[in-house]
Amino acid sequence: MITPQYLADLMSWGAIGARTTESQVHRELASGLSCPVGFKNGTDGTIKVAIDAINAAGAPHCFLSVTKWGHSAIVNTSGNGDCHIILRGGKEPNYSAKHVAEVKEGLNKAGLPAQVMIDFSHANSSKQFKKQMDVCADVCQQIAGGEKAIIGVMVESHLVEGNQSLESGEPLAYGKSITDACIGWEDTDALLRQLANAVKARRG
Repeated sequence: MITPQYLADLMSWGAIGARTTESQVHRELASGLSCPVGFKNGTDGTIKVAIDAINAAGAPHCFLSVTKWGHSAIVNTSGNGDCHIILRGGKEPNYSAKHVAEVKEGLNKAGLPAQVMIDFSHANSSKQFKKQMDVCADVCQQIAGGEKAIIGVMVESHLVEGNQSLESGEPLAYGKSITDACIGWEDTDALLRQLANAVKARRG
């Protein structure tokens, strides 16, 4: 939590989870990173906490950190203007065109860029990993239709679909998740091609 400057050159993008979006420490950390950072909406689906987090991370902060040389120090950040919201669902999915429009309105009212990333998994897929393909189809339709606010997606993907338990002394299947269940490589390939075609359509 106190090493953003020490690790900054290893990071190209970061995400703050739904349960820590409200954490002031995480917001301060994001303010000191020189890469885009996404804040997920709250676990109940509310977007205000994420919008507040983006505003906070965009402001300067002062906190205990570690320098590039590994020394403890008090650092002053200039704020991170490249933060965005990640829609991950809540009490219900929130990836539809209606939800994206509502988020855009909220961001505009807060004076923030209308930049939205959509998480295909978690509550948006009702925690059923194969449903990520259905979410993809809907989001691709929005992108192909010209929706420019959607800047990226998050997908739970691995070489082998599903997941497995990590048991002491038990062998693991190569390429299979030991955390959340994931779509496999064949579905991932199809999903990426769908997204690429949607982006091509949006570009005209």
